[in-house]
Amino acid sequence: MQRYARSLQRLIDLLECLPGIGAKSAQRLALYLLRAAPELPNDLARAILDARAHIRTCEVCFNFSDAPRCPVCDDPTRDHGLITVVADVRDLMALDNAGDYRGVFHVLHGLISPMDGIGPEQLRIRELLERLNDDAVREIILATNPTVEGDATALYLARLIKPLGLRVTRIALGLPVGGDLDYADQMTIMRALEGRTEM
Repeated sequence: MQRYARSLQRLIDLLECLPGIGAKSAQRLALYLLRAAPELPNDLARAILDARAHIRTCEVCFNFSDAPRCPVCDDPTRDHGLITVVADVRDLMALDNAGDYRGVFHVLHGLISPMDGIGPEQLRIRELLERLNDDAVREIILATNPTVEGDATALYLARLIKPLGLRVTRIALGLPVGGDLDYADQMTIMRALEGRTEM
């Protein structure tokens, strides 16, 4: 038995395919779009099609861009001697939106994961190493997630980069601001102790 009009059900099903959108959220969004002013669904559809047609990767850092170089790489006020390596564009956005970081980025577009058939060859590691030939580069910050894949990728990159004489650092890991020690797991506490800083 069909529960909704066919076109409404199709809209709900497509919205539910998006990451982080469950059945209830998909239903809520679909109903909102049906009640919204006609311009909103039309503008949204055009924006999706426009992004799909014009977005590519930056020729320098592999961030998403609508020009050969992304706005971060094109910004002369950024410190191009400081490169933060991230797994994907979401990580770049999170770090850049934090506000204080003024360096540039390099997006790997994944992490080393032998179980998933992803080796260094499938990532943008060769391009990163080519960027390091620039004499202006002095530090690489490895900002991969604290997972098995993230740690393996960071370790692999550190072993490749350190012999080049560049400073290689890893983002600190540990307790979040406002977190309680008694709720933290042993690994988080251990990493917080290892990442401690001078006061």
